[in-house]
Amino acid sequence: MTNEQPSNVGTIQVFYGISSPWAYLGMPKLREIARSEGVSLVLRPIRIIQSNGGIPLRERPTARQNYHVVELTRWRKFLDIPLNLKPKYYPCRTIEYAACLVIAAGLKGYDDVALSWAIQSALWVHDQDIADTNTLEGIVENVLHCDAKELLVFSQTPEVYAVWEKNLSDAEQLGIFGTPTYVVGNELFWGQDRLDFVQQRIHGGL
Repeated sequence: MTNEQPSNVGTIQVFYGISSPWAYLGMPKLREIARSEGVSLVLRPIRIIQSNGGIPLRERPTARQNYHVVELTRWRKFLDIPLNLKPKYYPCRTIEYAACLVIAAGLKGYDDVALSWAIQSALWVHDQDIADTNTLEGIVENVLHCDAKELLVFSQTPEVYAVWEKNLSDAEQLGIFGTPTYVVGNELFWGQDRLDFVQQRIHGGL
C-alpha cells in the first residue's frame, strides 16, 4: 500500500499535559528532532481526555500507579534527565494557568517551547508550584524577559481560553486520550517512547 501522506511534514503538533512527566521527559528529544529535521513544533496544551478513555493518574488502580513510578525511574536513568519521583506539588491543583500561559506566549510570538520546558522543569526538578501565579510570573521573567504581569493577564482572556477549548475539542475529535500525543500529518503517536516513529514519519516512513 502506498503512503498517501506527503513525505515531508512541516510541523509536529504536540498535544500534552504540561504537568505530564512523560511530556517533560520527551521534550529534549522532541526539540532535537524539530531542529535536525527542520520542522516546527506546534504546542497544544490539553488535559487528559477522559471521554476517549484517558484516566488521571490518581484514579488508576494502585498497581498501575506503582508501575508508573517504576517506568519513570527507568526512563529518567535511560535518558539521563533529572526528575523528582515525588514532586511536592504534583498532582497540580490546576494546570490551566500554566497551560494558558504557554498558549498566550505563543499567540504573542514568544518562545513558547522554552517557556513550557521551564514550567515543566519547575515542577519536576525544582519542586515549584506551577499552579501559583507568582511562580509562573518568575518563570516568565527569567525565560522570556518580558512583562510577566501583562502576559499573565493576557493568559486569562477569552482569546486564550478559546484556544485552550479548541485544543481540547480537537484532541477529542482526533481520538487522543493521553499525553503527550504527537500528531504528524493525520497520524497519532502516543507517548515520548514513540518519538523515533515520529521522526520516521517525517521522512515519509511508517
